Amino acid sequence: METYELLFHRANPPLALSSVQARILSLDAHWLTLRWRVEGAGQMVLPPFAGKRRADGLWQTTCFELFVKPDGGDAYAEFNLSPSQAWAAYDFSAYRQGMAERPTPRDAVCTPRRGQSVLIFDAAIPAAALPPMPWAYGLSAVIEEEGGRKSYWAIAHREDKPDFHCEACFAAKLAAPAAP
Repeated sequence: METYELLFHRANPPLALSSVQARILSLDAHWLTLRWRVEGAGQMVLPPFAGKRRADGLWQTTCFELFVKPDGGDAYAEFNLSPSQAWAAYDFSAYRQGMAERPTPRDAVCTPRRGQSVLIFDAAIPAAALPPMPWAYGLSAVIEEEGGRKSYWAIAHREDKPDFHCEACFAAKLAAPAAP
């Protein structure tokens, strides 16, 4: 699967981060696994450990996100994945409309690993929680650095302000698996 160099939104540049990469590692009958790699993460703020649990408002600090939109409609799903190990999943019927908690059969798994200047964040989402394929999707991140500075990273952005729900952010495609 392709690795994407995420771009920060020009309205909110980072303090010390130099790059954020994101990719889907694998998708099988049980799990979708993803990885984000953050370079220049020495001043990055990580939320405190919360344990595996569903929680709202994760995007208010460092959070990694997946947006998935099945072909042929306006509905999409949002997955928020936190280094605290908390997670959230939502359904939207259209652009920022009809928000509802998305059912999931089990908790997502969030695993941060931090070095002096690098953060690797792996996440696994139960495959049964995902919309049917094929998809347009977006990989994104809200990164908080010391002093409360936040930057917003995505494959693509709308021009005027960061908004991961915007159609422009669904810049990647994933085809349905071929029949055996």
